[in-house]
Amino acid sequence: MDVVETDIKDLLIIKPDVFEDDRGYFFESYNRKKFIAHGVPVDFVQDNESCSGKHVLRGLHFQQPPYAQGKLVRVMQGAVLDVAVDLRRHSPTYGRWASIVLSEENKWMYWIPEGFAHGFLTLAERTVFFYKCTNVYNKTSEGAIRWDDPTLDIHWGVDNPVLSAKDQTAPLFINFESPF
Repeated sequence: MDVVETDIKDLLIIKPDVFEDDRGYFFESYNRKKFIAHGVPVDFVQDNESCSGKHVLRGLHFQQPPYAQGKLVRVMQGAVLDVAVDLRRHSPTYGRWASIVLSEENKWMYWIPEGFAHGFLTLAERTVFFYKCTNVYNKTSEGAIRWDDPTLDIHWGVDNPVLSAKDQTAPLFINFESPF
């Protein structure tokens, strides 16, 4: 397993060792001991999965304390442009974002710690997205920031994604007061 640091502290790309032969492939998607050895000492308490058509955009979402979540995300089928925004108000990269393409081909994962907003845009006709969370979901703690926020200026590569009503009306970053 290779762990690659991004330009934002604590936001990591995880590239598993994939073993392929004529039968298919095998890889460990999570091994607690290896994650701890790479500086990611987390325990997961909830798994989530979504299935979406092409150009569906989900996000930018986060959970406020005390239900803040770290997420280990990956694509099981299809592909996404995955985006994380640093919401940690004392971070030197507060308000900055990073993105990566995750796909069934590259089998990469993205470690998104607590204090980040997260979203993804599907790039394939059928995308199955999977994520492990460090805390349980709590409806009253959910938060969102507008996907097309002009301050953040995220380059999604599509002008009219398919959005939920909640994501269409999420608050702008300029009005955001970070709980992190």
